[in-house]
Amino acid sequence: MTETTTPLTAEAVANYVRFWNTDPSELRRSGGQIFSEDIIWVTPIGVTSGIEGLARFVEQFTEHVGAYEFRARTEPDVHHDRARVPWELRVGDASFAEGTDVLTATGDGRIMSVTGFLDRAPDGFDPADH
Repeated sequence: MTETTTPLTAEAVANYVRFWNTDPSELRRSGGQIFSEDIIWVTPIGVTSGIEGLARFVEQFTEHVGAYEFRARTEPDVHHDRARVPWELRVGDASFAEGTDVLTATGDGRIMSVTGFLDRAPDGFDPADH
């Protein structure tokens, strides 16, 4: 079998997790290092593309729920140009939601797509509203 993909490194996955906890003033700079310019983020709450779109989503989310912590629930699974990241989102001392994100990388190792799944949605979340 011929290798045709660029490995997604554990460091790139750690940077992805760190991105979600980045100070809002640093989102675009940080995102430019972690994601491809045309990043696409597909989740039950919607589809967002580009670093600017992703940064706006994080800003809006933070305005809605306040301070939060995004963290990996287990060690991410990484192979080839893909990673599976089980995560938990905490607001204050409470668990807000849990999910799993599947990442793919570009030829230079930056993340080019994220497909997110909610394993445990926030209370009151209705996917039909999104």
